[in-house]
Amino acid sequence: MKIIFASLFLSLSLFAFQKDIFISKFIDYNSTNLRNLALSFGLKSVPKNYKALKKLLDTKENPLTKEKIRLGRRLFFETNLSKDNSIACSSCHMLTEGGDDNKAAAVGFKGRINPHHLNTPTVFNAALQKSEFWDGRVKNVEEQAGGPLQSSFEMDMTPELVVKRLKSVEYYADQFKKVFKNDKKPLSFKNIRYAIGAYEKTLLTRGNFDRFLDGNNSAINKKAKMGLSIFLDVGCIRCHNGMALGGEMLTRFPLKQKVAEISNGVYQPVFSSARFPFKNRGNFLGKDKMQIFKVSILRNILKTAPYFHNGAIKSLKKAIDIMAKYELGVTLNKVQTDEIYEFFKSLNGELVDYKIDN
Repeated sequence: MKIIFASLFLSLSLFAFQKDIFISKFIDYNSTNLRNLALSFGLKSVPKNYKALKKLLDTKENPLTKEKIRLGRRLFFETNLSKDNSIACSSCHMLTEGGDDNKAAAVGFKGRINPHHLNTPTVFNAALQKSEFWDGRVKNVEEQAGGPLQSSFEMDMTPELVVKRLKSVEYYADQFKKVFKNDKKPLSFKNIRYAIGAYEKTLLTRGNFDRFLDGNNSAINKKAKMGLSIFLDVGCIRCHNGMALGGEMLTRFPLKQKVAEISNGVYQPVFSSARFPFKNRGNFLGKDKMQIFKVSILRNILKTAPYFHNGAIKSLKKAIDIMAKYELGVTLNKVQTDEIYEFFKSLNGELVDYKIDN
């Protein structure tokens, strides 16, 4: 029933925004109906405890244990993983700054700036994604962890040098033997990635929106609820979906939408590619150079400015308007933009304490 309800509503929404009408202006949602609608579209709250976390993110390839997570946490802050011992994973993925560095372009080893002028995606909730990096070139955080370590403009290491460095530290030599005791080579580059990935799976955040999804009607205010209804109505949910409200798919950016009326009055959106609505500093064109990008996570979006792959836009409200216009073919008025912004505020959250030291 939920799936049918969601499909019907999405069909109605497509018709509505194509006709420059927002359904939310005509339907007075109560909190329960709005929550049920959000849930029917696949939005979910973040796990509250370690047992629920394991159920969600544990894998056969890299089983979660608290010992492995603690080892990964140590590695996440380990400057010994960079060529000149100057930076760690935490240098760009700052846990006090929304899981990123708030810079337009990532800065790595010896102050080297990403040659494509790509900014740092947040590490918060990244484990919920189905792919990593702006072009989605790897499938999980374990694979992603190995990229910056080897990048010449980030940490500038080799797998062999990383292993050699850690083997010279008694703590790591002992801990890898304990955590990966069934492996012939416990301290390996693969297991380094697995440990970091295990820790990153605990970097999930919960906020007011999670409490609303869990049943607390007063967790978000009326303006945020209107923003959520618009978010669902105009089709933002089609790309920014799943528990992280993003990271589930890759899509072309920008899209310029044209609406064509076909037989018997049914409207069908037709998309064609368009130029970036800002200067594409770094000339990065996404997957296969086809302007295809991983859909960004919206959780904690107020804390992860600047926006878009090259950090071209500083204002979140401007980013909202750009996405509505160039991805959905919708022009928002100021009130609607403010309401969506208020909804996004409810996506701010704090790191969940999964009690990994217990």
